[in-house]
Amino acid sequence: MALTAPPSSAREKALRPRKAPRQQRAVETRARILESAAEVFTEHGYSAGTTNRIAERAGMSVGSLYQYFPNKDAILVELVEAHMAEGAEVLAPILDEALRERMPVDELIRRVVHEFVLLHHRERRLHQVLWEESPRPPSVLHDLHALEDASVALVEQILRQTERPPADPKLSARIVVTTVESLVHRLVANDAPLDLDAFERETTRLVVGYLDPASLASR
Repeated sequence: MALTAPPSSAREKALRPRKAPRQQRAVETRARILESAAEVFTEHGYSAGTTNRIAERAGMSVGSLYQYFPNKDAILVELVEAHMAEGAEVLAPILDEALRERMPVDELIRRVVHEFVLLHHRERRLHQVLWEESPRPPSVLHDLHALEDASVALVEQILRQTERPPADPKLSARIVVTTVESLVHRLVANDAPLDLDAFERETTRLVVGYLDPASLASR
């Protein structure tokens, strides 16, 4: 659930974690809080995923938890940022390889869809909490848009070097990135039963058919 209006600077500040720990023990404690929070949000959702439950799962007092994070939304922001970083880790090598090796478009789309399906299906309930139930402060939206823009720029380069580039590679790249991301979030990170192999196959056909109808018709 996106915020209906930009939060005040005071609220934005309240969503930031406390000072980053430097000692190894503190680093491990912070990681334990984030892991426990992911488990709690997965089991109880956003509203019932309280700091008391997170602290209890992490084996500490809620006062100790507040030394690291001021509230549960600050923890959620960290989890969202981690999810985006994981998505970039998955996507970047595939796009780099596609650009370097002139990978066929259908192979590129198939691999991207496959990796995104794995990423989102593995923790689909947590992704629902992160993207549908919790607020998104401007800093998170900024990072999300920056990741999308970087992905679009790479896909645009790949499309420009294909045998039959689209008339507007920049627009086509934006449509491809948005379509894959939207379909994966809407259908894979969902409680409804889904044939993942069929989803990957049909999503690939959809995107490839949009980019290069001739290649799809020749199969």
